[in-house]
Amino acid sequence: MCKCFKSTSIVPIPKNSNPSSLNDYRPVALTPIITKCLEQLVLAHFKSCLPPTLDPHQFAYRQNRSTEDAVSIALHSVLSHLDNNNTYARMLFIDFSSAFNTIHPSQLIRKLTDLGISSLICKWLLDFLTNRPQHVRLDNHCSSTITMNTGVPQGCVMSPFLYSLFTHDCRPADGSNTIIKFADDTTVIGLISDNDETAYREEVDRLAEWCDTNNLLLNIEKTKELIVDYRRNADPHPPIHIKGTAVERVSSFKFLGVHISEDLTWTTNCSKLVKKAHQRLFFLRTLRKNHLSSDILVNFYRCTIESILTNCITVWYGNCSASDRKALQRVVKTAQRIAGAPLPAIKDIYRKRCLKRAGKIIKDPSHPSHGLFTLLPSGRRYRSLRTKTTRYRNSFFPTAVRLLNSAS
Repeated sequence: MCKCFKSTSIVPIPKNSNPSSLNDYRPVALTPIITKCLEQLVLAHFKSCLPPTLDPHQFAYRQNRSTEDAVSIALHSVLSHLDNNNTYARMLFIDFSSAFNTIHPSQLIRKLTDLGISSLICKWLLDFLTNRPQHVRLDNHCSSTITMNTGVPQGCVMSPFLYSLFTHDCRPADGSNTIIKFADDTTVIGLISDNDETAYREEVDRLAEWCDTNNLLLNIEKTKELIVDYRRNADPHPPIHIKGTAVERVSSFKFLGVHISEDLTWTTNCSKLVKKAHQRLFFLRTLRKNHLSSDILVNFYRCTIESILTNCITVWYGNCSASDRKALQRVVKTAQRIAGAPLPAIKDIYRKRCLKRAGKIIKDPSHPSHGLFTLLPSGRRYRSLRTKTTRYRNSFFPTAVRLLNSAS
């Protein structure tokens, strides 16, 4: 490929409001429009060549997979395990330093070859990812141009999908562990029984070795661990170490946009959503003061406020407290008074989303949760999931089965 089509302008975008180091900037690559169009064509052909043996727990950039699926499956594995006696779970949220930029194209090509991708596509990708002229642009200033031979540029059409393929061989070695991946967001879930953490700690060590082998840099300072343990007389939990450094234990963590607490309650998550939604109500009031029609106000609400309140709602709403549900519904009532038109209740949206999500999983045999929806011999109703605790019974999958059966 001609170098002019691979020429890239890197624009640093702050990851937070107060960046203090280079790692606080995301290097977004701006490439020619014609190159992006070509990438779209190659990507469509590329996906059709992939084998069906890809890691089912890689949820990014795959059809009928979303952050909602990733979080719900992670919580399902934890909640179903906690239904047993003398158990607890440890969740390790891995953070990488510039994961996309450290990939070696030659190593990526070897993995694609192992997946059965044709040599012609592999050669094109290798040429596309190497000898890339790039410079950094900040406002009206540009740096000198250098040639890059490592990494998959953030901002390119194919880069996220290539990264997910690069990590397809990062899988748990023990059945008591689960590795949930959404692009470079990686979570190791250890299901512990009888205080035996051997398999979990060995899994973390293997993951660190895998990262070294694949030239991925673990950011241990930003890697966090959350422990879910409901036992009354639990022993103190020794910290997990990665390369000799202890990982910080936290009481809550924002996992793919959802705030998970160590007691698996959702007050923190709901309060964050309500606060953010209240900020958007100001704009809804401003639109009403400018005499916009109710239809426009309702559309604005659905796009900018309801989308916040219902983010991954199938994951957390079932186990919300009554006070949290009232706080969410108060936002809807306020928006309804401002818009001057009826708006759907949060509870109704939750039921519809559960049924819709369950329907899509049932129609997709390759979905990792497909096996949780099995028909009874009559073929009319679905087999209920056995639950002992209310927190598991009110989670997404048991609730979805009940809703499906009541709707049949």
